[in-house]
Amino acid sequence: MADHPSTSGGETLNTGETAWNDRAALHAKDDGVGVFDGGKALGRGTFAEMIRHLAMLPEEERAGYVIEKAGDREYSADEAMALASHPDFPAQEPG
Repeated sequence: MADHPSTSGGETLNTGETAWNDRAALHAKDDGVGVFDGGKALGRGTFAEMIRHLAMLPEEERAGYVIEKAGDREYSADEAMALASHPDFPAQEPG
């Protein structure tokens, strides 16, 4: 995962850590992009929260969704499920 630069025009840092608390949005896989892309989000939260949300869907439905991570890229359902089993994936907070 990318670590965001701290200055305009700065370089990203590659720390090897996953930015689980970055902002993310759940989207339908083929909802398109463009000016209104942000308004098409089906859910918003941290990257970890969106992975958890996707994991709660029936397996056969997951492929219809992607997670757009702020400042990074789009993650397919398969990539998200692989990240959910990562050893440092954060435990769900009670509540």
